Amino acid sequence: MTTQMDYHNPVLLKETVDGLNIHPDGIYVDVTFGGGGHSREMISRLGINGKLIAFDQDVDALNNAIADDRFLLINENFRFIKRFLRFHGIKQVDGILADLGVSSHQFDVAERGFSTRFDAKLDMRMNQKGELSAYHVINEYDEQDIARVLFQYGELKNARAMANVIVMARKDKDIKNSEQLKQVLAKFLPAHKSNKILAQIYQAIRIEVNQEMDVLKEFLEQSLEILKPGGRLSVISYHSLEDRLVKRFFRNGLFEGEPERDFFGNFEVPFKMIEKLIVPTDAEIAINNRARSAKLRVAEKI
Repeated sequence: MTTQMDYHNPVLLKETVDGLNIHPDGIYVDVTFGGGGHSREMISRLGINGKLIAFDQDVDALNNAIADDRFLLINENFRFIKRFLRFHGIKQVDGILADLGVSSHQFDVAERGFSTRFDAKLDMRMNQKGELSAYHVINEYDEQDIARVLFQYGELKNARAMANVIVMARKDKDIKNSEQLKQVLAKFLPAHKSNKILAQIYQAIRIEVNQEMDVLKEFLEQSLEILKPGGRLSVISYHSLEDRLVKRFFRNGLFEGEPERDFFGNFEVPFKMIEKLIVPTDAEIAINNRARSAKLRVAEKI
């Protein structure tokens, strides 16, 4: 039997929930429910009039729903947070938690195709009903777009050469599974670096399949509207692309460039930083290796 802890061991559990400064009668949102670890900690701090709304686009997560009248689980991508909160009569909330990236469950179920450890179909869809899969990216994107994905989301310097090899190989037959993809890219995978490079390749394809950067931007922009003044946002990211977006948005409400300044050189900031960057302790990493790259940022809406 799979337990919630097996499904996903929540990273920075206490620190992330502490950052929300939960009020017993408040309304809170966990946009990445997964195994429900963070949600269970959040709901344990709520009083009888508190409310917790959770989002998860993966149907597998529905099996972990919390049996509590104060809890509602919405089986949707959190890019639609504002729409679905409004549908349920909620315009503003007291805090939002986001644990970005892939759940332990998604990594550990071979057929989902997220892990480099297994030979599986090229899938990588967080929403199993989604039309775009890793197979489509590898077999149907043109060479230029594959190179863009690998360079932009995997930060791979030889992205163009990799894309060329992929396009040449698929002329003979479709690249259907992870083992075939590894064989096609074998010359780019020296033994001492293969795991790291494969992780970058998989990260790039996964981000493209799930539109993770666009989703994150849409979510952060909506969070400003949804949070009450004084409401807090706790976000855990796992790679520099995500963390950079979160850091910039917390700092000035933009993802690129600089905000417009007034005559005196000042600009209005949307958030107040609550903590400096928080990372897992060595003890947590020893227990849960997937926590090793986690970065937590907490901000309060001004």
